[in-house]
Amino acid sequence: MEETAVVETVQTATDAATQPAQQGSWGGLLLYCLIVFAVIYLFMVRPNKRRMAEYQKMIDSIRVGNRILAAGIYGVVKKIGEKTIEMEIAKGVVIEVSKNAVASVEEN
Repeated sequence: MEETAVVETVQTATDAATQPAQQGSWGGLLLYCLIVFAVIYLFMVRPNKRRMAEYQKMIDSIRVGNRILAAGIYGVVKKIGEKTIEMEIAKGVVIEVSKNAVASVEEN
């Protein structure tokens, strides 16, 4: 009988000792996850959103007569469509390119 009382006491003490440690590990894990997501947001998501906003602003600023670089080809904008741009790359040679292919705009 004495041995079972000792075993129960040791078991109760062990349970009491491990309980706070388990609760602390969840808090630490949650804090670690929050820190990782914050770092990802600050160094990847935010700068990418800023770059995309600047690119969209550049695309919206294209006007007829601007010189652009699209798909590695320089040309002068002749017509702007909803999704495409017609640009003249040589006298009398007009090609149509996607707005997403525009890399830079030089305003005249």
